[in-house]
Amino acid sequence: MSVVGMSAAGIAVPAAGSGRRRAPAMAREARRRAILDAALAAFSTHGFAETKLDEVARRAGVAKGTLYLYFTDKEALFRALVEETIAAALLDADALVAGFSGTTGELLERLMTLLADRVLEGPAAALVRLMLGEGARFPELAVFYHGHVVSRGLALIRQVAQRGLDRGELTSDLAVRFPQLVVAPAILAVVWNGLFAAVEPLDTRALLAAHRELLLKGLGWRDS
Repeated sequence: MSVVGMSAAGIAVPAAGSGRRRAPAMAREARRRAILDAALAAFSTHGFAETKLDEVARRAGVAKGTLYLYFTDKEALFRALVEETIAAALLDADALVAGFSGTTGELLERLMTLLADRVLEGPAAALVRLMLGEGARFPELAVFYHGHVVSRGLALIRQVAQRGLDRGELTSDLAVRFPQLVVAPAILAVVWNGLFAAVEPLDTRALLAAHRELLLKGLGWRDS
């Protein structure tokens, strides 16, 4: 009897007909979560190229064969981690923008707090560092990361900047044309703390607050 099928993202999933042999749903999800947590820890320690699935299984407390019931390979682990951390945070950011009625300055503050909470000061920052350090060696993963994170993040920034222009709160379209300028300090924070946290840690939230002030002034902020 077939035990697993394959998702479009290359992630192994239990087959629909596996019947009584399947573990309870909660146990399956807990095991899957343990594998993902172990993979993130291994990626953080060794990088993507040097991480071995044997170590991921050991960290997760499962047999290597069990790992393959959930994920086909190391790339599938990375994709799942991105989808469930950074990409999930972007979905919440999209929802925030869609339903926000305050000023664009207030919206930027909320978005920066979400970014710090969900990415920059959490385990997901390791995925950003991994792509910065190793993305060029794994072009397929870089393309995946661009499609699921970078392009969506830049589109969100353009949307917020255009919102400010449309409401008369901003007078410059620089952030619409070059949204990379808006996200640059976040990348700086990830790189800096990845290298120098032990000797000169960077206060990420204070950096983002200062960047917001400079950004609004540079984009010609005015009360509508």
